Amino acid sequence: MRAIVAVKRVVDYAVKVRVKGDKSGVDLTNVKMSMNPFCEIAVEEGLRLKEKGHIKELIAVSCGPDKAAETLRQALAMGADRAVHLKTAMRTDQELQPLAVAKLLQKIVEKESPDLVLVGKQAIDSDSNQTGAILAGLLKWPQAGCASEVHVQDDKTLKVAKEVDTGIQEVKMPLPAVVTADLRLNEPRYATLPNLMKAKKKPMEVIEASSLVDLINLAPRLQILKVEDPPVRAAGVKVENVDQLINKLKNEAKVL
Repeated sequence: MRAIVAVKRVVDYAVKVRVKGDKSGVDLTNVKMSMNPFCEIAVEEGLRLKEKGHIKELIAVSCGPDKAAETLRQALAMGADRAVHLKTAMRTDQELQPLAVAKLLQKIVEKESPDLVLVGKQAIDSDSNQTGAILAGLLKWPQAGCASEVHVQDDKTLKVAKEVDTGIQEVKMPLPAVVTADLRLNEPRYATLPNLMKAKKKPMEVIEASSLVDLINLAPRLQILKVEDPPVRAAGVKVENVDQLINKLKNEAKVL
């Protein structure tokens, strides 16, 4: 069985982002970038399925600029077998939007013929939570979103525990399928220095996304009007007694 895992290069989760002076977007100048945490979880799940013997080959795919290759090298260092880089100069947090990404991934799926596609449930820069569902719709494959457990049965069926508002929902579906990884699916391994060095020798195919424009419309469907910093948090106050607390909650905070 072959699997594809999609990964995205985003601003590191520990970085405090800065908004551009013209409020057109987040300033990415000299900002630390890393693999999207949910994508990292998806890579780890692919590797665990490979270690169990369900997957013979794990292919990492990413859409983005030249430096997206660094994110793919991390996936290779974690244990993926090879990589495909769909290269584009479009900003992946604003311009290259979920529909376009899903269509690009669809072309790779058609080329590689995998039995399973693993995707992070969302990217921490755009928080769209759309790519996996759109890809499943384009492929007409079953999909399990927000997965917290994944089990392969007889290499033909997938059993997935997915997180929903009321708790955990278990679903069963035939392969091929799309699965989006949630936070509690696993804890990703670290890419060690020796493996990072070995990853440089693993194959990485580079495809210009612009070469597919005759087949795919990459133009953004949504326009970013303005990006602003969140409001500064007001300082807390101490109250003398319960009556003051109730009064402030009722008349100032208006939550009662």
